[in-house]
Amino acid sequence: MKHQLKRQLRRLTSERRYQVAAASAAALVLASTASALAAAPDDAPASAQTPAAVAELRADTAASRSQARIATPPSSAAPATSSAAASAAATTTAPDPDLTRKPEPPKPPASKVLDYDYEAQTTYYNCGPAAVRNALSAAGIARTQDALGAQLGTDEMGTDSAEDTTRVLNATVKGSPYRTRMIPGGAATPGQMDQLQADVVKAITDGRGVVVNVAGSATDTAGGWHSFPGGHYIAVVGYQDEGRLVKIADSANPATASYWMTTIDLANWAATRGYSA
Repeated sequence: MKHQLKRQLRRLTSERRYQVAAASAAALVLASTASALAAAPDDAPASAQTPAAVAELRADTAASRSQARIATPPSSAAPATSSAAASAAATTTAPDPDLTRKPEPPKPPASKVLDYDYEAQTTYYNCGPAAVRNALSAAGIARTQDALGAQLGTDEMGTDSAEDTTRVLNATVKGSPYRTRMIPGGAATPGQMDQLQADVVKAITDGRGVVVNVAGSATDTAGGWHSFPGGHYIAVVGYQDEGRLVKIADSANPATASYWMTTIDLANWAATRGYSA
């Protein structure tokens, strides 16, 4: 009996040594856990809790991290958000002041001469109708001196003033663009000279001739002498040097049908009278 018991123990030891080792390890773990539970207080930190509690805590942590990954958009979405914000900022940016400012009108050319149809005056007192006719021809408008003389009230004493030439020009040209400028003194002031220059440039640029009522004498750029003590009307049909020089169509003498004069000399020649521009 004693020998039989020894053989069974020997067989059990040799055949199930692994099972015994596993059982011994399990028993050791259980003993350690029981000892830890007995020693730890109820409010012990998480590191001293049971393996089951530790496993549950780790599971909760893993779940929270999973939820955080789902709730947080992928990092690749950040550039798109930044681009959208940049686009929105660009859209709401105030417009460039240069885009809202009205464009400036084009600068007039430095020189311009109109195409016109010259005609000398038909009577010694018809300079007014002839000057208006020559100015209108530069705009492509044909009128006879007789018809214009009737409108101007011209008689053997001539045409009264620049007010009359302005009135008839506006009755003929669309939009009534002409204005009368008077130079009442014995000589033109610098401001009146500048105004004549600006008025001539604007009218010629717009394709309109200017009619000037002159009196006395003046010299052109070629040295020619032009004298009308009792008064005279001429047409301005072009300019050079930004209006400092003007081209005059003069109906008094076909031999000197046109000539150039400085704007300063023309302004002084028109002193005591005026012009239509």
